[in-house]
Amino acid sequence: MRYNIRGDKMVVTDAIKDYAEEKLSRLEKYFKDDEVTANILARVKGNSQIVEVTIPTSKFVLRSEEENEDLYAAIDLVSDKLERQIRKNKTRLSRNMKESVKEFNFDFDIEEEEKPEEKIVKRKNIEMKPMDEEEAILEMELLGHSFFVYKDMETNNICVLYKRKDGDYGLIETK
Repeated sequence: MRYNIRGDKMVVTDAIKDYAEEKLSRLEKYFKDDEVTANILARVKGNSQIVEVTIPTSKFVLRSEEENEDLYAAIDLVSDKLERQIRKNKTRLSRNMKESVKEFNFDFDIEEEEKPEEKIVKRKNIEMKPMDEEEAILEMELLGHSFFVYKDMETNNICVLYKRKDGDYGLIETK
């Protein structure tokens, strides 16, 4: 696994890089391909240290973000969270990897407006490719989001999948 570590409003020292690589190297056993790159962003927000890790693969995107007052604790938390996501979705991952699933990649370019009167503070553009409900659940779990928008491969409708408070899933389908 390769590591792309950068800081936003902070300097990433060699000690931080070594620690992040050591903690995330535990995930290498889950990947067959050594060409997988883990993109790690460390940033400061007030007194909090935020660590965001994104691991794009050919079929899915793994993503997790953790916040803590201690940067090293945030790295520990994000590493543990990613490992839990992979382990939790092991069955779904192995089943979908065997089949010829169409690639589904997000475009994570974020456009932020600095106008204080706007309520929208973050925008994302996504590339919609058809998928079934199970793939959408898997993608949502791997990204660590509470909802996911996708195009249904059978009906060609735009659907919103969301996680309910009771742990089950809900689905909103457009016509």
